[in-house]
Amino acid sequence: MSVEPRVNEQIRAREVRLVGPEGEQVGIVPLERALQLAADVDLDLVEVAPMARPPVCKLMDFGKFKYESALKAREARRNQQQTVIKEMKLRPKIDPHDYETKKGHVVRFLKAGDKVKVTIMFRGREQSRPELGFRLLRKLSEEISELGFVEAAPKQDGRNMIMVLAPHRNVKAAATQSRETKADGGTSSEGETPTELPEVVTADKA
Repeated sequence: MSVEPRVNEQIRAREVRLVGPEGEQVGIVPLERALQLAADVDLDLVEVAPMARPPVCKLMDFGKFKYESALKAREARRNQQQTVIKEMKLRPKIDPHDYETKKGHVVRFLKAGDKVKVTIMFRGREQSRPELGFRLLRKLSEEISELGFVEAAPKQDGRNMIMVLAPHRNVKAAATQSRETKADGGTSSEGETPTELPEVVTADKA
C-alpha cells in the first residue's frame, strides 16, 4: 500500500531541503520559512523524500498532484499485461448438454478478457480417432468466433489435443474497462479528485 506523503503542518523536520514548483533548488531552509514560501505562492509544501537528511520538500498543488498520479496509475494498470489462461477439458464424445455447459464457461472466460486452453482428452481407442478432437475444436471455435479467435491451432500432445482461444481486442478492452470501473467503485462525478497515490487458473474438469 502506498502512504500519502506529509503535507504542510504534518512535516516534522526542523529544516528541509526545498525544491521550487519548477524543480529549482532553493536550498536548506527552516521549516517555518518553507511553509511561509508555500503560503506566499498558494501552494502546498510536500515531503517528497522523507528519508533524506534533511528531508526534501517541494512546493506543489497537492490536490492536482494526487489527481494526475491517479490517472497515471490507472493508465499503467490498463497497459499492464496480466494474461490469465483458463482451462477447459472435454472428451471427444462429449454429451451435447455437457458440451453446451462447457461452451458456456468458455464464453464467460472470453467475455472476462481471459484466454482459454481447451483440452480434448483421449482415452483408450479414442486415441486412434484424432479427427473427433479436431472436429469438436473446430465447432467450438466457430461458435465463439464473435468473442474470440484461435490463437494456437489444435495440436496433439500425447493423449491430449490442445487449442488456445483468445478474446478479440474489443472484448478484452471492454472487460478491462469493466474491471477498472468496479475497482474505482463506479464512475466518479466530474471534477471529483481520486484519492490514490502513485507509487494458470484451471476451471472444471470433465
